[in-house]
Amino acid sequence: MSWLLAFIGFAALIILHELGHFSAAKAVGMRVEKFSLFFGPMLVKWRRGETVYGLGPIPLGGYVKISGMNPREELPPEAASRAYFAQPVWKRLVVIGAGPAASILVALALLWAFFAFHGEPKAGVGRVEPASPAAGVLRPGDRLIAVDGRSGGPDVLSTAIRAHKCTPPPIDGCLATSAAHVTVLRDGRQRSFTITPRYDAEAKPRRTRLGFEFAPVYVAQNPVDAVGSSVSTMWGVTTATVSTIGRVLFSSKARKQTSSVVGAYEVTRRTIEFSGWEALFLLGVISLSLGVLNLFPFLPLDGGHIFWALTEKIRGRAIPFAVMERASVIGVMLVLFLFFIGLTNDIDRITGRGFGVP
Repeated sequence: MSWLLAFIGFAALIILHELGHFSAAKAVGMRVEKFSLFFGPMLVKWRRGETVYGLGPIPLGGYVKISGMNPREELPPEAASRAYFAQPVWKRLVVIGAGPAASILVALALLWAFFAFHGEPKAGVGRVEPASPAAGVLRPGDRLIAVDGRSGGPDVLSTAIRAHKCTPPPIDGCLATSAAHVTVLRDGRQRSFTITPRYDAEAKPRRTRLGFEFAPVYVAQNPVDAVGSSVSTMWGVTTATVSTIGRVLFSSKARKQTSSVVGAYEVTRRTIEFSGWEALFLLGVISLSLGVLNLFPFLPLDGGHIFWALTEKIRGRAIPFAVMERASVIGVMLVLFLFFIGLTNDIDRITGRGFGVP
C-alpha cells in the first residue's frame, strides 16, 4: 500500500505543478496541445477539445506542450496567433511562473495542514531507561517544558542536564553533586520534578544523564500560528535547497548527500509506513523544492524561460532562439549532472546503507 500512496502523492505534486502552467496558458489564450503525466510517448491518451491528455512511461515528471514554444515550429494559420512566442512577455511570465507558484502554494497548504492539525514538534520524553534517575518519575509522552528554567530543543535541554557534574574525577555511575529541576506538561497539567543526573561513561560524549530518550511531542497550532510556522519552514527549506545546489558543484560531501526523484520517492514510501503525518510534511517539502528548483535560471527549467523573457523585456527585442538553444546546453548538462549524482547515491542507499528513515 505504501508504494501506491507514495506514487499517488508524487503524481499529485506533478499534476498540480503542470496544472499551474496549463491553467495559466488557457487563461491568457495560448494553445495547449498536450498535458502529460510523466515523460515519453503517451501509453494512454485521450483528446478533449484541442488538448491531448495522457500518461507517459517514465515517472520522472510531466509536461504541458504549448504551441510555439519553438519559434521555428510550423503551425496552422488559425493557431499561429496563439503560439507561445507570439504572446507579449507578461503572458509568458504568467504561464511559466504559474507552475512553480502552484508547487509553492501546494507546499504552503500541506505544511499548514501539518502544523494546524498535527502540530509543531516540541521536545518530549520517549523511552525511559529502567533503573535510571528518570525511571518512575518521567513518563513517555511527557512534554519537556524546561530544565533548570531553560527551555528549548533537545540540545538546550541536554546541555542543562550535563551541567550537573559529579565530584571530579567522575566515575561511571556517580551521581551529580546537584539535582536538575525538570518541568513537564503531562495530561494538560504542568508538573515539576527534582532529579539527580547520573554520570554515563559509555555515552558519547561522556556526560551526566537522566536516562531517557528525546521524542517529539506535537502541539497543534491555531490557524494563524500554523501559517507562521509554515512560512518559517519554507524559508528554511528554500535557503537550504539553494545553498545545497551551490555546494554540490564544489563539495564531494554535498554530492554524496544529493538525492534524485527515486530517493525522494523511496523516502516518502518508507515515511508513509512510519507516519502519515510525517509523509504529509515530507510531500510539502518536496513540493516546495520542486517549485524552488524550477526557478533556477537555466533552460529547460522554468526559471530559464523566465530569465530569457525578462531579458527580452529589458533588451526591448526578442532574443535569437539560437542563443537560447546554446545557453540551454548548460542547463541540460546541470540537470543531468544532478540527476546522475542523485540516482547513483540512491542506488547505493537502496542496495546498501539505506535512507535513514525509522
